[in-house]
Amino acid sequence: MNDDALIHDLARRLDAGALIPYMGPGLLALCPDAKVPATPLALAEIMTAKVSVPHKIRKRLTQAAQFIENFKHRKSVVSLMDEAFATTPQPSALHAALAASGAPLWIDTWYDDTFGRALAMARPEGGWVRIQGLSQSEHFGHWTCVYADDGERLAELPAEPGRVLYQPIGNRRPASNYLVSDSDYVEVLTEIDIQTPIPALVQQQRAGRGFLFVGCRFDDQLTRSFARQIMKRSSDRHWAVLPEPPTRMEARFLEEQGIERIAMPLPDFADALVQALAPAALAA
Repeated sequence: MNDDALIHDLARRLDAGALIPYMGPGLLALCPDAKVPATPLALAEIMTAKVSVPHKIRKRLTQAAQFIENFKHRKSVVSLMDEAFATTPQPSALHAALAASGAPLWIDTWYDDTFGRALAMARPEGGWVRIQGLSQSEHFGHWTCVYADDGERLAELPAEPGRVLYQPIGNRRPASNYLVSDSDYVEVLTEIDIQTPIPALVQQQRAGRGFLFVGCRFDDQLTRSFARQIMKRSSDRHWAVLPEPPTRMEARFLEEQGIERIAMPLPDFADALVQALAPAALAA
């Protein structure tokens, strides 16, 4: 299948609700006004520029966050994260097109609220909920929380929640929930094999559906572990926009998970998919 045919096939799957967008920090490259960190390294450098940490962990986000949590306070970590993601970039055309598509579920794996803003713009009538992962150090015994489309925290999912924005590592908005330190991830990864931290609704929505990974890399164990567990019991066909040659571990992960690599540059892919989705968006 050539690139044009593939793009149109993905657009059809999105509008049919058969494909789940799985978005990573690389998607921020499409936002020209983005003033937030777009990689774990960039975020680590921002945090360690404000708080002194041992040199050997200054570029390691989860370890640096853990040091600050241990020797300052968890509130210091939250404050640094809030400052780093204080602004919300203007969503790109791809953000807007994915938000307006027929996808029943979106996975957002970075801390900026760009996609939440895109959803609010594309769906002003609402009809979606946000589910975020929680740090056990702040919310012991609770893995996730639910927010209405206006940011109000809900005690439980509505009987008819509509579409779902799932943010497994938290987000700046609406309530500064972050999984970022070593201990945050250890708690989740201890249980994730048996799916405890993954909401039942997300497990239901992924069944039989494929995933489209955009702005994601799988070159570290954390991103692979989360993606592997969130994809569990879904379709056996998935796609990832990965213009850079994959590392050895990335290539192994793509093969074992049935993920087809799309080697197009992200801006080119974004332009093509937006155009392919445009007729359906106009019809809606």
